[in-house]
Amino acid sequence: MAENNGSGFLKIVLIIYAIVCLVYGLGYFFFPGTLVDMSGGEPVYHGWLRWSGGVLVALGIGAILVSLKPQNQGIFVTTMALGTLFAGIGLVWAWITIEEGANVWFTAMPAIVVLVLSGLLWWSRQQAIDILYPGTE
Repeated sequence: MAENNGSGFLKIVLIIYAIVCLVYGLGYFFFPGTLVDMSGGEPVYHGWLRWSGGVLVALGIGAILVSLKPQNQGIFVTTMALGTLFAGIGLVWAWITIEEGANVWFTAMPAIVVLVLSGLLWWSRQQAIDILYPGTE
């Protein structure tokens, strides 16, 4: 009975996380130049962005796998929650110190998305703590 407590919300949040990771990951992996142009900032060698795209795709796939069987996956969910929190903080910092001519929306939108996602991950983690970390009191 306790196994179903909180797992539905967690699974929904994990799927949302997976979608965000896959959208940004595939974008950075296959179209980094387009994303650099859309940012409106100083040009950077966009090849460097491909590795982060690969990591995001892997995290998205991992989130799908965890959503299918969340039992004992607390460490992964905590890592995703921390990752979105730190990414959000970094994006807010970039938003505050945005360079002249850069598109504010290109930094603000993902900052808001990952901070909201971080809050949802922490909340769903707490709701499903018995599933993610069974046997701990």
